[in-house]
Amino acid sequence: MIDIHTHILPGVDDGPQTMEESIALAKAAEEEGIHTIVATPHHRNGAFDNPGATVTSLVQYINESLKELHINVTVLPGQENRINGDLIEELENGTAISVNNSRYVLVEFSSVHIPNYTKQLFFDLQLHGYTPVIVHPERNQTFLERPDELYHLVKAGAITQITAHCLTGRIDKKTSQFARQLVEHNLTHVISSDAHNVEWRPFDLNEAYQILKNEFGSDVSHTFHTNAKCIVENKNVLIDPPQHIKKKKFLWLF
Repeated sequence: MIDIHTHILPGVDDGPQTMEESIALAKAAEEEGIHTIVATPHHRNGAFDNPGATVTSLVQYINESLKELHINVTVLPGQENRINGDLIEELENGTAISVNNSRYVLVEFSSVHIPNYTKQLFFDLQLHGYTPVIVHPERNQTFLERPDELYHLVKAGAITQITAHCLTGRIDKKTSQFARQLVEHNLTHVISSDAHNVEWRPFDLNEAYQILKNEFGSDVSHTFHTNAKCIVENKNVLIDPPQHIKKKKFLWLF
């Protein structure tokens, strides 16, 4: 398996704080059946800044350590970029980086807000040859309340990544339900762990793929597997036309 969204680099954000913790996370990934991990530390989220050169250097260091320890996991460079008006400029000068130097750029929103400039920024990113990948849209309150906002971004060329623990029961029911709606309506294209540590934010990707297969069919599971591979190899992802989600009240929450 390939995981395109993880926090495995030591001492750079809210993931592992030491190399020993990073190694433990890599071992857990290998046991899970994950052979390729994209390191995507937070960048420009108000708490952490991780320039591309820092990420690349740490990725090289951790790969050397994994090789010495005979851990069969390869780490690739990336970032979880908080949306900001300087993103294109940062991508062009290397302060921001894409997934494994591909066209695919992970973009994070806050949990509540979608900036007014998002549509224009995504359009401009695509003009510059990049494809925005919206990470964990299921956590965003605006998308939950107005899923048409996400629909229009996907229809215009963005893709999205949901988080494995939304399927495996490590999150609230409302968010889990919305993530499943995104799958049903072709509004998400890849699943990742967003792993931070081995205790409370681990790699549960294998279980999530099994649930995806059981609930939505082997074709959907295969597509999500394929899309993760396509992203790290800079190939076209498999996309079905997105469908509107009708607004629902989650009555069972009240």
